[in-house]
Amino acid sequence: MSEKAPKKKQTSVAIDEHKLSFEELTQKYDTLIDTENPAKSGGLNTEDAARRLATDGPNVMAPPKRKSPIMRFVECILALFNLLLIIAGVLSFLLYALNTSVNQVSLYTGIIFILVAFMNAGIEFVQISKAESAMMAFLNMIPAKATAVRGGQLINLPAQDLVKGDIVYVRMGDKLPADIRIIKASDMKVDNSSLTGEAEPQLRLVNSTHDNPLEAENLAFNSTLVVSGEGFGVVVRCGDDTVIGQIANMTNSEKKRTSPMTAEIDFLVKFISSLAIGSGVIFFIIAMVIYKDLKTAFQVGIGVLTAWVPEGLYGTVTMLLTFAAQRMATQQVLVKQLTGVETLGAVTLLATDKTGTLTRNQMTVSIVWTHLTKWVIGGNASSLAAGESPFDSSVKGTQEIMNISALCTRARFNKTDVPMDQREIIGDATETGLLRLATQKLREFDSLSDRFPKVLDVPFNSDNKWAMTIHKMAHADGHFTQYMKGAPERVLKLCTSIVGPTGETIPLSEEHRKAFDEAYEYMASKGHRVLAFAKFEMDGTTYPESYVFNKEEKNFPMSGLTFVGLASLEDPPKHGVREAIGHCRRAGIKVVMVTGDHPLTAEAIARKINLVLTDTREGMAKKRGVPTEEVPEEDARAIVIHGERVDKLTDAEWDMIFSKEEIVFARTSPKNKLQIVKKAQSLGHIVGVTGDGVNDSPALKKADLGISMNISGSDVSKEAAAMILLDDNFASIINGIREGRLIFANLKKSIKYVLTHTMPEVIPQLLFVAVPLPVGIGALQILAIDLGFELFAALSFAFELPESEGLMKLQPRRPVDSDTIEHLRARRAFDRKFMSVATNEDGADDERELTNAERFRQLLSPEYWTRWAFAGNDGDVLVDLNTIVWAYLEVGILEYIGAQIVYFVVFYFYAADGVNYYITPTDLYNGQNASTAGWGANGAPPFTLHNGLVISVDDQAESLARAQSSVYFAIFMGQIGNLFACKTSMTSPLRAFSFKNMATYKALFGGLCVTILIIWVPGISSAFGSSIRTNPLYLLIGLANGVLIYLYSGLRFWLRQRFVPIKYNPEPLGLQMHATRYSNI
Repeated sequence: MSEKAPKKKQTSVAIDEHKLSFEELTQKYDTLIDTENPAKSGGLNTEDAARRLATDGPNVMAPPKRKSPIMRFVECILALFNLLLIIAGVLSFLLYALNTSVNQVSLYTGIIFILVAFMNAGIEFVQISKAESAMMAFLNMIPAKATAVRGGQLINLPAQDLVKGDIVYVRMGDKLPADIRIIKASDMKVDNSSLTGEAEPQLRLVNSTHDNPLEAENLAFNSTLVVSGEGFGVVVRCGDDTVIGQIANMTNSEKKRTSPMTAEIDFLVKFISSLAIGSGVIFFIIAMVIYKDLKTAFQVGIGVLTAWVPEGLYGTVTMLLTFAAQRMATQQVLVKQLTGVETLGAVTLLATDKTGTLTRNQMTVSIVWTHLTKWVIGGNASSLAAGESPFDSSVKGTQEIMNISALCTRARFNKTDVPMDQREIIGDATETGLLRLATQKLREFDSLSDRFPKVLDVPFNSDNKWAMTIHKMAHADGHFTQYMKGAPERVLKLCTSIVGPTGETIPLSEEHRKAFDEAYEYMASKGHRVLAFAKFEMDGTTYPESYVFNKEEKNFPMSGLTFVGLASLEDPPKHGVREAIGHCRRAGIKVVMVTGDHPLTAEAIARKINLVLTDTREGMAKKRGVPTEEVPEEDARAIVIHGERVDKLTDAEWDMIFSKEEIVFARTSPKNKLQIVKKAQSLGHIVGVTGDGVNDSPALKKADLGISMNISGSDVSKEAAAMILLDDNFASIINGIREGRLIFANLKKSIKYVLTHTMPEVIPQLLFVAVPLPVGIGALQILAIDLGFELFAALSFAFELPESEGLMKLQPRRPVDSDTIEHLRARRAFDRKFMSVATNEDGADDERELTNAERFRQLLSPEYWTRWAFAGNDGDVLVDLNTIVWAYLEVGILEYIGAQIVYFVVFYFYAADGVNYYITPTDLYNGQNASTAGWGANGAPPFTLHNGLVISVDDQAESLARAQSSVYFAIFMGQIGNLFACKTSMTSPLRAFSFKNMATYKALFGGLCVTILIIWVPGISSAFGSSIRTNPLYLLIGLANGVLIYLYSGLRFWLRQRFVPIKYNPEPLGLQMHATRYSNI
């Protein structure tokens, strides 16, 4: 094979080959075509093919560029939070280097900082590495071999060696190796469901009347499957130029938005980092001015930095999401990206494909009309409409329809030596649906073809629009029976009689034709595919047992048949879809159907599954008997949009469409689906997209959360998605949404809990410089809090259950309405003023963030500070004003007060060698100022207290160690009260619910063990600057403070509920949440 030439990457290629005549096709691709006998065509000779292969490259798709693992890890380690920890580690090493004999603690602190930074980066790196590119699935979609005509010879060759102008041959079971223009076809049908969303296999013809290439009958596309017949075609597109290649490029080029939770965590990290760096630098400078000692200034800076930064926060968030993902996996939901767990709970708009996602992608008989009566499959008397009856297989007409379905067919089983429910049916989707019904209702099915052998078979074709078979089936008047099925109007024309109400054969009258029209219209209005059935019992005199039928001579009856009835088939909704969509709507999530199917079919399915409950504008006009234009747009809450309109919609029209409660997009292309996702995101929606086909993959990747099916989903869709439904059950999404909302609530509680201990850690560092007082808690003790008991306690929130069923009746945490849209657009307009270089792509400026230089210029703008700096968030965020106030101003201060009281009490009652020193705050202040070394430090002199007692430097150090140990334990006890106080957000924390999580008690036990190790275990205690002589009785003060915090939280909740009660989403009218034949078939 020739070496691949460099190829330009194309993002879009115009397709017009379906409009070309054979002469134009021959001229454009410089190939020899024999339309009458394509197998004898000249095609391309070996030299031409080799030259084109060298020029255009092989028929494969270009792989995407990938970052090396090293670069990816470097990006992770240079994230702001990790960078801050590394800086703190480096400063600790510098402090250790200033005096290696004294500053051993600084060495330990620096090592821990560096280890935590690398641990955080490692967790992020592992998660990124798990997400592989969707392009790899595309590379495997081209079949390995192809059959082509070259130099007048039919040859097998590697599919990657095909070039434009090659003539290829495909038959049933083959996968198309490239995009081809059909030049001859025999009953050839292809499965386009993964490409266009069409559930039914599409007939391929030589000519086409469609302008849209995806609907053109004379084009067949790369990777689609030939399900019946055979055909020849000219290769018109290869590799990246094929339709599938264009979709691959669209998927590969799309960039996913930052998830809501990631953005909020980034904001929190920046917020905390700004506080940490700002206060650290300020107090470093103050310490240098006051103490004029670099070591002391470093200690202050590191202490402040350590106190502000919750080192275990990133690990806590990751592990909480991991636990949630593991729970979701047990509910058949596989999460590929951890942030997808929370994103699903935040979704405001769920755009879902129809075929294979909401429906089974399996044509199923729904209604049979015979004996002038509608018989409903799976119906019962309580659920049927007027004029419908439950299906009865004993009725003569239904028996005949099942016989015709079983015998007049080319569908077959892949094996017959296993039970019926384990057999796979091979063939056309419509014939498969009919055959499946026959296998369920007919006795001795396997022996039918032997008992009634087929003597003539005329397959369906586009001219006749019917299929016909003749069987050796004896009856009262002869030996042969003719069966026919096909387009209703065509079959009816061949009939002169009909099966009457009691099963008798009666002449076909105008009244019967009217009943036929009504039944046909009724079935078609539901979006079903309708087939007619007829039979003819051949007279034995005209057609004796020895009679030989001939397809070419047409020596068989073509009129006078008996019309047996109609059968309608649909691709039915999956079990539980109706209820799942109802739950989505109750949760305030807008569910939008985006399908390649026909608008009538899409709307019919939407009305069965709670997606559309009200009339569209067109429906209202029909009911009112007025033109559609006379119905005000705002009167209609439902809308169905044809894909051809999508490219032409204005911004105002998009706003109008997304303002509707019930939306269906039909006949959409992959590009349309991507446009819909982008437009919804531009309005502020957090968009989830579900799908299983290749055509869904660009939208799946672009969406905030792509959800693919596992069983029916293509490899491409699964790779592009962030989440996979393992059982293909759309209803599993509800479990995912509930889990997503729960994990957000628990994450918010966990972060609220973790941030609260910041103030009792930070304020002692500030007092060390500002007053000064001996520092109340050391850097290693702070790390022990953050990475010790706090980590245990924070993780316990992962196992919290929902507080109530109200969780699924809340609005999405970032609801979208006219006010939020206006606010978002105003903010984007403000941001665009500072963008130095605008992008050329439509809407791209709305997605990209400002660069650091642009952000700095924005900060200098007066408008930023007067309008935007303190603007509230639209909806609920991970760290909101309530959390900040709780952590930094309310409970954080209460915890600090409790810890500070313990601090002073321990000093006051300090005793050694029988001497009670009664050290007062004034003594601490004076003692800290007595020397540059500070209270209890190496080189500090003995100090005379207010009562005249002299305290040695060893006793100073011991009293400080006991005080710091007690402060550590006081923070622990305060955080226990805070832990139970943070257990609820929708109900009072004083209820029993706060104590139900058994993981909480395991966490407290673990935290207590860590605390005991740090304070009372020799060796470990001295390493952390604690004292094993610390009196446990002092800890009662911390316990009392914890109880006070818990009781305060109850009072606070009561006040908030009184003045700012929780608001729930109103119940949508008309939801049908009970089981029906549509939700259980």
